[in-house]
Amino acid sequence: MNNNSCTTQIIHSLKLRGDETRATHFLRFFKTGKGQYGEGDKFLGITVPVVRSIAKQYYQDCPLADIEILLSNPLHEIRLTGLIIMTYQYPKLSENDKYTYYQFYVNHAEQINNWDLVDLSAPKIVGAQLLANPDERVILTQLATSPNLWRRRIAVLAAYPLIKAGQFDEILRLTKILLYDKQDLMHKAVGWMLREVGKKDMGVLIDFLNQNAHLMPRTMLRYAIEKLPEPQRQSYLKIKQRKVNT
Repeated sequence: MNNNSCTTQIIHSLKLRGDETRATHFLRFFKTGKGQYGEGDKFLGITVPVVRSIAKQYYQDCPLADIEILLSNPLHEIRLTGLIIMTYQYPKLSENDKYTYYQFYVNHAEQINNWDLVDLSAPKIVGAQLLANPDERVILTQLATSPNLWRRRIAVLAAYPLIKAGQFDEILRLTKILLYDKQDLMHKAVGWMLREVGKKDMGVLIDFLNQNAHLMPRTMLRYAIEKLPEPQRQSYLKIKQRKVNT
């Protein structure tokens, strides 16, 4: 398969599987209206399992130059296919090529511009790279302090492999940076990652909540404490409520 046929065949395969009714639903689900986080995004109406099946079919023949073409496409599922192809390729690469892919990913963050695109790719590329190379984790601060919402979400989701490996310092540090973020999508992402911390080490989560629950946006807090026993959940929510009322 030559390079031109890779992108051509991927796009053709995706368009054959489009569904107009589902695409209309996706416009609402992914908040594409004016002023919303996904403003202007366009959809074919294809589910993630179908996207994955197409990515698996073509990923061995799709170099970064073709992935760049996919990421530049205005259609959401085409960009998603490019990202999933990267997640399939990344583990099989040499260390030098892994770094190239990681840099490519970060440099194209503005095209990774909805929460599903980030969530399905950032842990497996940026997160995997930083898990294996702790000296590169300084980039998390740069991403977390970016004015770009998607760069900030990439920072948080990149911490997921670290959490699963029992390394919590980065997500706790990022949480403190993002306590005053204005975007609900970020509150949900941070709260989700804190909940994952609790699955690995409840003591670490409780210590963090005891010091910071009163500062956390309510959505972030609710996500973080979702798996706690109900009396404990209510005690943290009351702490937050008392802070709001003072």
